[in-house]
Amino acid sequence: MKMAACRRAVYVTLMLLYLVLIGATHAAHSIYPRIRLSNKELSQLNRSWVFQGHGASLLPQTMLLDEGHGRLYVGGKNSIFSLSLDRVSTLQKEIQWASTETQIEECLMKGREKPECANYIKVLQQYNQTHLLVCGTGAFNPICALVGVGQPGQDRQFALEEESIMSGKGRCPYDQHSPCISAFSRGELYIGLYTDYWENDGALCRLNDQTYTRTERDDKQQLNEPKFVGSALIPENDDSDDDKVYFFFTEKEVDVEGVNKAVYARVGRVCANDQGGQRMLVNRWSSFLKTRLICSVAGPNGIDTHFDDLEDVFVLKNKDAKNPEIFGLFSTTSVVFKGYAVCVYRMEDIRAAFNGPFAYRERPEHHWTPHEDRVPYPRPGSCASKVNGGSFSSSKQFPDEVLRFVRSHPVMYRPVLPQHRRPILLQTEPGRRKLTQIAVDRVQAQDGHYHVLYIGRDDSVVLKVITIYNKDKNTVEEVPLEELQVFKVPAPIREIIISQKRQQLYVGSELGVAQVRLHQCDLYGSECADCCLARDPYCAWDGLTCSRYYPVGVYTKRRFRRQDVRHGNAFQLCNGLQIDDNQWHRAEERLVYGVENNSTLLECVPRSLQAKVLWLLRKGGEKHEVRADERVIMTSHGLLFLRVRSSDAGVYVCQTVEHGYVHTLLHISLHVLRGERVQSAIQNTHNGDGQKPAAPCHSSVGPPPEPSFSPRVLMPSSDPGAHSRMWYKDFLQLIGYGDAKRVEQYCERVWCSDKKRKKTKKKYVTPIGEKRDKGRAEIAHRVPRHAMSHGVSP
Repeated sequence: MKMAACRRAVYVTLMLLYLVLIGATHAAHSIYPRIRLSNKELSQLNRSWVFQGHGASLLPQTMLLDEGHGRLYVGGKNSIFSLSLDRVSTLQKEIQWASTETQIEECLMKGREKPECANYIKVLQQYNQTHLLVCGTGAFNPICALVGVGQPGQDRQFALEEESIMSGKGRCPYDQHSPCISAFSRGELYIGLYTDYWENDGALCRLNDQTYTRTERDDKQQLNEPKFVGSALIPENDDSDDDKVYFFFTEKEVDVEGVNKAVYARVGRVCANDQGGQRMLVNRWSSFLKTRLICSVAGPNGIDTHFDDLEDVFVLKNKDAKNPEIFGLFSTTSVVFKGYAVCVYRMEDIRAAFNGPFAYRERPEHHWTPHEDRVPYPRPGSCASKVNGGSFSSSKQFPDEVLRFVRSHPVMYRPVLPQHRRPILLQTEPGRRKLTQIAVDRVQAQDGHYHVLYIGRDDSVVLKVITIYNKDKNTVEEVPLEELQVFKVPAPIREIIISQKRQQLYVGSELGVAQVRLHQCDLYGSECADCCLARDPYCAWDGLTCSRYYPVGVYTKRRFRRQDVRHGNAFQLCNGLQIDDNQWHRAEERLVYGVENNSTLLECVPRSLQAKVLWLLRKGGEKHEVRADERVIMTSHGLLFLRVRSSDAGVYVCQTVEHGYVHTLLHISLHVLRGERVQSAIQNTHNGDGQKPAAPCHSSVGPPPEPSFSPRVLMPSSDPGAHSRMWYKDFLQLIGYGDAKRVEQYCERVWCSDKKRKKTKKKYVTPIGEKRDKGRAEIAHRVPRHAMSHGVSP
């Protein structure tokens, strides 16, 4: 036993090291999204709207999209909301459905806290065209009812029908934190939940007006401490009697040594028309089977690294309703290291696993082996349908031999492997945030179809990512497009819903519900290269702007479109030029003054976080690259000189390189003034007026400069009158600059006020000026207020 434990420890250590290495290799080129937007910036851009209830704690538990009525239904704490799909923050309706005083008293007597005794809405399904089925925890006494929403197109109704209230036991969990999945079809509710108060009985159930069918109680072969993740009804073929309902969950499994319990991701399946058996398996599934979902990375010596904990699943439907794509978000089960992966599965591979050999093992601690004995007819797990021979009109007619076999062999031997045999997205860097939810949109671009992944994190952030499979190299490239902070306060994202019709994303967390537009193409920039380098399948260059891409025939007037999602080759598409004199003269120009021996920042922030910044110095007709050293630092905001020298004067060129495309953002003429001359001029100005010079607001980088100081950090007198204006004029005359009004406006923004100086004179902190507006594409890259001071740039 000790040797086995030692081997496991060594294996875990090696796998963790390997995960870090493959994660670094897999994502070295795509650590950062191209654009990062805060909650405030999303609101300013009119790209996001947030609904947080009416002062009370909303705590959304579930959401339902109703395109027909144009509404988003939200089940929260003691409330059900109907929100407009156009703007979730407007035109909302609310139904108050709180626990009664009697229910709360009974709940408290059971030892629960008062917040637990609220009615948390956990089930929200479209019952029919005019009604919703709504179920809540009801102070640990589940309850269900119908909510009328009216006919589509009519005056909106939204009312709880009191006469429809019924017990929710078996339809809704007791606890708000208990996992629950549900699907509704043909008047029947399919649900995975814990059916009892103490959460010992996890079950997959189907309920209608007459019957209640479920998995076996206390049968660990069928379900063993499951965590329910998702469900979907997927037709098998044109025979509706052969339709299947798929459940996605995780459960615990005793390992081959019989010591520890491993966590496995599973996909389970039942027939939609399953009626159970006549003499055995009465009111129990006669078709329940399950198999393992594999999401792993191949390691050395043939050992795979598995992501076994299924966090979320998304069923991406397409024109062929029988073959949707299944996206799973997985995490590792290690308590030492947390990694995440996204794998995609094809229905043909899932069906092949269920049509393969059954698994068999003599004891729980033994290895699984394929069942090689005779399999009874009809095949266990099949449906009573014409496709399967038509010999049985109902599962109640199945022979007892078939029912005994399916009860003792619920596990299939072959697992389901992901498409391309690898994850399409991998996150294994230590310290990264937890991933919680996933939703996927299928977008048609000029060079094919792409999957756009929207992944929720535990800090109110939604990542927008595309993945590109290279068939020749058998590799997958991740391209992070945007990082969107949809809520102001960090909180785990609990649900993500996509409306393709409205091109909107609806995101739920404990803070409320956010609505976010799927794309905003003009954010990428105002040039062809910016649009092409973004590699966003929603966007293309139309000859004038970066705008929404439409397939051929949708908008025939705009035929000039340039887009390259697969390669982002802006150089080829936009006739980009390498570094030459023409590009040199097209760039923005700036003039910056620095004072000798003082810190100076040449500010240059690229639009893309994925771009590499290069600095060139043009001096005396020659150009050479600027290298960082102990005095010159490359920062995310620009080139920082800790102590500028007179020899640093010259023209500096800020360039970005992205996918081989070189773009010159600006060139800055740096003039270095001798500190003694500036100090003498300022002292003469003050002495002539009989006042002492004000104390400087020192740079936050390094110690206060000695003996001179930069004019950028010199504080004017507390009197903003004629003395300050005369000081400006003297300084402008010193440097030979004539636009006094422009400099006065600039200095008012960047210099410390006298009141600010008194508060911070011991901290040596200098706020820097606001960055120039380079367009909305740069809104995510504002220079922080606590950054270091830099040279004057009038």
